[in-house]
Amino acid sequence: MKHILFVVLLSASGFVYANSACDKPRDDFDGLYCLNKVYQEADKELNEHYKKLQGQLDKNGKTALKAGQLTWIETRNKNCSKHEADGFYVNLDCATNITVERLRFIQDRSRECSSSGCQNSKL
Repeated sequence: MKHILFVVLLSASGFVYANSACDKPRDDFDGLYCLNKVYQEADKELNEHYKKLQGQLDKNGKTALKAGQLTWIETRNKNCSKHEADGFYVNLDCATNITVERLRFIQDRSRECSSSGCQNSKL
């Protein structure tokens, strides 16, 4: 059975927790709980905005968006997780920050589609 260990590096990036009870985590496990909540919310928003953008695109745009998303997932996994003999490690701070960056990218593309038309070359 593989062990899963989440490595949490609470950065000084000033990331604000979504829950006021998470303003001052008491220990690493509270920090993990809080950061996981933030990650889940960012991932949920990313999925919602991805679907919205997908609905704005033509067939070629949808293909480009999907290819870009798969590449992004590979990059996220490569940069934010690792397999070692004693388990699988995930840096949730890294995963959260990369997910928020991707969310902003998707939102920007959606705004472009709404204002000046979709540009498949940017996907």
